[in-house]
Amino acid sequence: MRAGARDARTPVVRLTGVNLSYGKVKAIDGVDLEIPAGLTVGLIGPDGVGKSSLLSLISGARAVQDGEVLVLGGDMRMKRHREKACPKIAYMPQGLGKNLYSTLSVEENLQFFARLFGHDKAERRRRIDLLTESTGLRPFLGRPAGKLSGGMKQKLGLCCSLIHDPDLLILDEPTTGVDPLARSQFWDLIRQVRKEQANMTVMVATAYMDEAQNFEWLVAMNGGKILATGSPQELLERTGTDSLEAAFIKLLPEEEREGYEPVEITPLEGDSGDIAIEAEHLTKKFGDFTAVNDVSFRIHRGEIFGFLGSNGCGKTTTMKMLTGLLPVTEGTVLLFGKEVEQDDMSIRRRIGYMTQAFSLYSELTVLQNLELHARLFEIPEKDIPGRVREMAERFDLRGILNSLPDNLPLGVRQRLSLAVAVIHRPEMLILDEPTSGVDPVARDNFWRLLIELSRKDKVTIFITTHFMNEAERCDRISLMHGGRVMTNDPPAAIIKNRGAKTLEEAFIAHLLDAGAGTDVPGGDNHFAAPQAQDNNALEEPRPQQHSKFSLQRLTSCMWRESLEVKRDPIRATLALLGSMILMFVMGFGMNMDVENLRYAVLDRDQTGLSQNYALNLAGSRYFIEQAPLYSYEQMEERLKNGDISLAIELPPNFAKDVQHDSPVSVGVWIDGAMPQRAETIRGYVQGMHQLWLNDQAVQRRGGELASSASVEIRYRYNPDVKSLPSMVPAVIPLLLIMLPAMLAALSVVREKELGSILNLYTTPVTRTEFLLGKQIPYVVLSMISFILMTLLAVTIFDVPVKGSFLTLCLAAFIYCIIATGIGLLASTFTKSQIAVMFATMIGTMIPAVQFAGVVNTVSSLEGAGRFIGSIYPTTYMLIISRGIFNKALGLFDLYPSILKMLISVPVILILSILLLKKQAD
Repeated sequence: MRAGARDARTPVVRLTGVNLSYGKVKAIDGVDLEIPAGLTVGLIGPDGVGKSSLLSLISGARAVQDGEVLVLGGDMRMKRHREKACPKIAYMPQGLGKNLYSTLSVEENLQFFARLFGHDKAERRRRIDLLTESTGLRPFLGRPAGKLSGGMKQKLGLCCSLIHDPDLLILDEPTTGVDPLARSQFWDLIRQVRKEQANMTVMVATAYMDEAQNFEWLVAMNGGKILATGSPQELLERTGTDSLEAAFIKLLPEEEREGYEPVEITPLEGDSGDIAIEAEHLTKKFGDFTAVNDVSFRIHRGEIFGFLGSNGCGKTTTMKMLTGLLPVTEGTVLLFGKEVEQDDMSIRRRIGYMTQAFSLYSELTVLQNLELHARLFEIPEKDIPGRVREMAERFDLRGILNSLPDNLPLGVRQRLSLAVAVIHRPEMLILDEPTSGVDPVARDNFWRLLIELSRKDKVTIFITTHFMNEAERCDRISLMHGGRVMTNDPPAAIIKNRGAKTLEEAFIAHLLDAGAGTDVPGGDNHFAAPQAQDNNALEEPRPQQHSKFSLQRLTSCMWRESLEVKRDPIRATLALLGSMILMFVMGFGMNMDVENLRYAVLDRDQTGLSQNYALNLAGSRYFIEQAPLYSYEQMEERLKNGDISLAIELPPNFAKDVQHDSPVSVGVWIDGAMPQRAETIRGYVQGMHQLWLNDQAVQRRGGELASSASVEIRYRYNPDVKSLPSMVPAVIPLLLIMLPAMLAALSVVREKELGSILNLYTTPVTRTEFLLGKQIPYVVLSMISFILMTLLAVTIFDVPVKGSFLTLCLAAFIYCIIATGIGLLASTFTKSQIAVMFATMIGTMIPAVQFAGVVNTVSSLEGAGRFIGSIYPTTYMLIISRGIFNKALGLFDLYPSILKMLISVPVILILSILLLKKQAD
């Protein structure tokens, strides 16, 4: 593409004075940029320089804070323009399959995105067939997205992005973490797509400079600023360099590249024969699946050994077996001449391990992290200060010892991770993609440290990487696919033996020979044009009208959520059985009935009358007699152990004193650990005592004891004054407010954590459609849960529904809408699943238990408690539940409470819709 031709194009994107901050961190700093239309545009630079932030602003996924962002001829600040432009933009976020739903199959993911963009059934089928045939995904239509390889996930993500023929395709590091073959296939697809849709503009963020070389126009970024723009050739000519990586380094500010020199690899001094790692016929099986198959290699002490392979080829499994983290199925592993055993900690102390993701403690300073890991590796306390000082000097950490890791640049954090990994002076260092996302200068500085550790300290370095220029720095590399090692040689030898020009070309050739790349039928990556299918495909696709509200989009969200719940056993179990389990626990656990009390008698009289007194108590259904007592010490011991709750002491001469009408003192000892229970026992004993006295008066005097008045008490609705008829109707509303609210809240916040919430931001789906689509499945599940709890109440707890069951179902349906609405409301202001669980639990259970009438009636409350109780829906559901279960009430009796609950429905849903943002802050 000639520069002159670009100048005549209308920019598809124009940014003027754009700034974006996350708290105190400035991600984009005064960016002015124009993106020509119809080109493949690459944003190059390491992680954290603002590429993703810039793309999210252009896609409309993030709100504009400052400046002007014009995309497809309109201002992205304006909601009306975003709604118009959204169907013309496709945004594929950073991360493998980040815009996909892992439990949905390939077919279901594509169906979902096609429905969101308004395609009818026939059009969806046509597009899905074309895309999956062209990408080789058709044989995997039924496979869950979560079980695809990294390359296949990215292909599926691309298909989902292309389902609606966008004018602007935005790809945020689509090939990061993907093996070279899958990367090559991905870009072949993009090239074929652009042949069929020549007017499409493709914007790509990448950290791979070899990829950027093939783009038509580049934007180099660093520190939130634009360093330069132009074609790859223009940037090379401007900087006087022969590679884009060197050009990027030349474009960096002087202070960032001060003192920079290219990395020089010091040759490894002769083969001493000292073997650090030896693997022979190493095999690992998980059930019927063989993850690693007959792998053998040797690594010499001090060697830098690169481990490369396609995604899912078994690299990580092999590394875990080498270090004893996984048991070996077959074969042997020798580490420094000693066989590796899973529980041998002495071997692990000779190894340092650095993960791809930063895994240190962000709440500890640099110094504290170093000291902590020194202690974890049992370095003597007296040696720790010296060892920490040595690491700080060697890895240039002296000026940041009191800083928190989160405040450090990515390259510095990687140096800190390396310092922590070697603080105990390991003989072997395992590095899992240690420079992913690090800028070229920091990456080269990191490699100097590795070379020094290898050549000076004779540390054996075992490293995985997807950067081919890093792989070429290794003394030897092993290429792996499908659990097998394809070759094991120095990089130059591998290139020469394959007759390739580059290591990447040689790697791809080995992968193809090993059977990789067969996802695409016939090994052909051609993207079939719609016109190539049939006569109907020759017709121009009908433009889709994206209305403000679409029943199809709503049902699509509902359909997807239902599938996810169905395939998530934890959520499905919690939704259907969680309430029943809790009802069992709460129904029996909150039982206040005092029956079957164990008691014992200390009879110091041993006469017929004293035994008659004891037998009077034993005949009650409330008491169960235990073995008699013989001393105060025994009484104390049995009360303390909970063997009995009540002890009765009959004094000596009990019968004689009663017969002579002398005062008699009967001792009653009650376990008072539970005051309410103790008071009930006291009442029972007093009643029993009064009955015995009446019996004695009748027997001895022919008449009952005189009384000035007689009070007869009768209980309505619960004549036996049992707990279950009172508690069960209260437990049902409590569980119906808690669990449905939590499940609905988690469904939204889970998407925030996983990143799929971007599909709300960048597709035509509205907030109302999204929330109602989320809510409806949980309302249905809540109603099923309500039916199950009602059956449980009637059958197990023997609490019958005396009133109108249909009225109870109507009230429960309204109440379930309210409960799930409360969950959606909680999800609008929380960002983590843990936070939303706490918020939902506090927001439902505390008002329901304290202010809704479970313990104290609302009329007895005052001030804020009375106000909360009068507006909280659980108050009215409790009235309805107790009225129908206990008082045989119907709709005519309870309609005022139902109407008050009904008022809450629109209030809660409207608040949820207003508070849920259609863009990230």
